[in-house]
Amino acid sequence: MDRTGEGPDDRAAGVAEDDAQRGDEQQGDGQRADARQGDERQGEGEESPAPARGRRRIAVLVAVAALALVLDLVSKLVVVAELENHAPVEVFGSWLQLNVIRNAGAAFGVGEALTIVLTAIATTVVVVIARLARKLYSTPWAIALGLLLGGACGNLTDRIFRAPGVFQGAVVDFIAPKHFAVFNLADSAIVCGGILIVLLSFRGLDPDGTVHRD
Repeated sequence: MDRTGEGPDDRAAGVAEDDAQRGDEQQGDGQRADARQGDERQGEGEESPAPARGRRRIAVLVAVAALALVLDLVSKLVVVAELENHAPVEVFGSWLQLNVIRNAGAAFGVGEALTIVLTAIATTVVVVIARLARKLYSTPWAIALGLLLGGACGNLTDRIFRAPGVFQGAVVDFIAPKHFAVFNLADSAIVCGGILIVLLSFRGLDPDGTVHRD
């Protein structure tokens, strides 16, 4: 700014005014720079992935399913070898017996004319659980799905490998409570897994570990 013709006091006041103006400009530049940096950090935060929810619980799922499957297969092998074509064995008198039967239907003897359809349903259950495992971060859900998977595989094994033929095989049932259908350990695993899933759903816990409140 040209200060020609001004007195000393005027020039001093003008210099002070110029300094103040430059200070305001510098402060404005600093604020704009801070704002840009804040926007950049916010954008980076929005683009960054969500924090990890922990390790997936596939190992728990597989372990529970394997345990349920092994117990079911071993129990069937034992009862077929030792009890089939024999009189029922009383465990608690007539209230609970071991009585081997061949069941072409679903759990608890339902749908005996739909063996192939039930085999397809069991196969679908196995595939669906395998897909869910990719997003499985909840241990309770891993246990529930493991029970379903182990039970489905146990009965599916019977339908594939037992008489009368592939995908038409009859499931071995042997647990016979009084006034109730005869079932096996695979059926028990499926029912327990289903009950646990219902309870987890009521509590608002999802398979990915998130909790929601409706």
